[in-house]
Amino acid sequence: MPIPKAVARLNLVLTNPILRHVAWWAPGFAVVTHVGRTSGRVRRTPVNIFAHGRDYVIALTYGRDSEWVKNVQAAGGCVVQTRGRHIRLVHPQVVHDPSLQMMPGPVRFILGLIGVTDFLVLEPATGAP
Repeated sequence: MPIPKAVARLNLVLTNPILRHVAWWAPGFAVVTHVGRTSGRVRRTPVNIFAHGRDYVIALTYGRDSEWVKNVQAAGGCVVQTRGRHIRLVHPQVVHDPSLQMMPGPVRFILGLIGVTDFLVLEPATGAP
């Protein structure tokens, strides 16, 4: 069971505004820039992200039904800012991975504790680093 939605709502108001200031450069974090499906507003969501081969994997700590995940899927991709770089990612796929093999060892342990087993896997757009 991912983190409860009530915590997600609290983080939206309290934690995310703070994390947006560090997630763009901190290892294991990124800021996903996406557009609201109905509002058309540009949104910036801090996430945990890790490279897995050529792909990027985002832990869905609030589950696969989070609005930002739906926005990225509807748009066919997003831009992430991680380690000070902007990367265009495409072909979003939600992957259920109870083994957590796409995550680094220490992260596997933490995600296992909170029951996260869903991930958003994206690949760099053609010509992206």
